[in-house]
Amino acid sequence: MTTKKYLITGGAGFIGGSLAAELLKQGHGVTVADDFSSGSFKNLVGFAGDVIAADLAEKLPPDAYYDAIFHQAAITDTDIHDQKLMMEKNVEAFKNILNYAIKNQIGRVIYASSAATYGNGECPMKVSQPAAPENIYGFSKAIMDNVARQYAAADCDMIIVGLRYFNVYGPGEFHKGKTASMIYQLYNQMRKDHNPRIFKMGEQERDFIYIKDVVKANLCALNNAKESCVVNVGTGIPRNFNDIIKCLNNELGKNLLTEYIENPYSFYQLKTQADISYTTEKIGYSPDYTLEKGIAEYVEFLETRAGK
Repeated sequence: MTTKKYLITGGAGFIGGSLAAELLKQGHGVTVADDFSSGSFKNLVGFAGDVIAADLAEKLPPDAYYDAIFHQAAITDTDIHDQKLMMEKNVEAFKNILNYAIKNQIGRVIYASSAATYGNGECPMKVSQPAAPENIYGFSKAIMDNVARQYAAADCDMIIVGLRYFNVYGPGEFHKGKTASMIYQLYNQMRKDHNPRIFKMGEQERDFIYIKDVVKANLCALNNAKESCVVNVGTGIPRNFNDIIKCLNNELGKNLLTEYIENPYSFYQLKTQADISYTTEKIGYSPDYTLEKGIAEYVEFLETRAGK
């Protein structure tokens, strides 16, 4: 296998760190750029590549050639309502990355978009349906998709692939605190023998996707995409929060009862579900993990980590 060089922005984050580890495992050269505002060095412990501390809205890495850029850096906390800040850190930084790629003749950019672009839209969610974001984070990602299409049309030599991540969970999210997945938060409650607490009656559905499938989707975009596109990255199968609790009880060997609480939010997505038929067509992606398989592997990892 030919060794290649990749730049990963946001590489100290949940997805970026997992992607960096996999590319290094495959024998490639990896450079990480991160401002460490939300990422953690712990996601890079043992990392053998270079790390550049940079706020990409203000400063780019030194000019260099890479075979591809994986742009994972962004503000992802949906509780941040500073619209100017969100647009600067997400959209303007993305434009900087695309201009950097053009300047350095980098032919492929793969970036993190989001299912938040759909808001409470019709399911299954298709990339062909209009964006309907309910918060500034989702809006920023929808504009990033617009920008990607504009740059792709203007520079036909560059392939730009947007990956609309759905509800990602798995090893590497520990540093995210309140923005970590519900699977991780419920695990932390239940391993202490606390009854899991969810909104009534736990029937809200999400398209939960394991981190290894997200990494797989990035590699499919790298190796298989023949043209610029925006695609969904999910399983295509929505599951509810009661299912999560059942899986966690099973893996932890417990039988904890669920405590149902009132939902205080006026807006709350009742369901997310990715249509991944277009994803399979464009980048050859299909998921490997069911919810049961993903939670089983994740709990084993977390229990081993807790034991250490």
